[in-house]
Amino acid sequence: MATTDVHVTDGIGIITLNNPQALNAWTQEMQRDVAKSLNMLDADSEVKGIIITGEGERAFCAGQDLNEVSHFSEDHVKEWLDTFYEVYDAVLSNSKPVIAALNGVTAGSGYQLALLCDLRIAHPGVRIGQPEVKSGIPSITGMYLTWQSLGHSKTAEMMLTGRLLDAEEAHHAGLIAEVVPAEEVLSRSIALATELSELPAQAFAMTKQRIRATLMPGLKEAFDAALEIDKQAYGDGEPQRTASEFVAKKAAR
Repeated sequence: MATTDVHVTDGIGIITLNNPQALNAWTQEMQRDVAKSLNMLDADSEVKGIIITGEGERAFCAGQDLNEVSHFSEDHVKEWLDTFYEVYDAVLSNSKPVIAALNGVTAGSGYQLALLCDLRIAHPGVRIGQPEVKSGIPSITGMYLTWQSLGHSKTAEMMLTGRLLDAEEAHHAGLIAEVVPAEEVLSRSIALATELSELPAQAFAMTKQRIRATLMPGLKEAFDAALEIDKQAYGDGEPQRTASEFVAKKAAR
């Protein structure tokens, strides 16, 4: 069963995406739980930092659960995007350090979630990127967030090919802050969140507020564009067909 697990250790809240049989692809219910958990941990005075990670050793999050996508229609698009907006804003508006501990494949909306975190820690086996075009899903919000980090040329390459970057390339490009051995990803993320929490709290929180204020106008525009573009895509049925083919192939293995 796909779940979102939350626990607090030594003042650090850890949110774990738990759907390992599907590379921790997240359902809408998981997405809503992530938003609630981020807000809850932000409001908890005993929590000084937050880690988001994935269950197991294979993936951080492979994006939207394709079992859900295969049943989507044009009528589901607004609810789907509204849920993502809620999650993304919960990350950006959080006053505390939010670190993505990338323990494996980080793709699609999972990649976008990681990009919204303050910093990303990974190991050499991590692959990261936006392969939505391969699933029949236009890359709109992921394009915007990548553009803010990498500019036109690399963003166009990633969005149009759907290629995932390995950890070394992503680190060199600036998408990943540090690459450490796999067994140290979580511990280093916790240590970094603790270090950031010891900085002057008001200055840290106000700097994060300005980061959010800088990103939000473009992100809102991207969500507005995604609503119209995704309605067209799901109205045609290409994402559902692609997802259904993937699910069928996986079941046949």
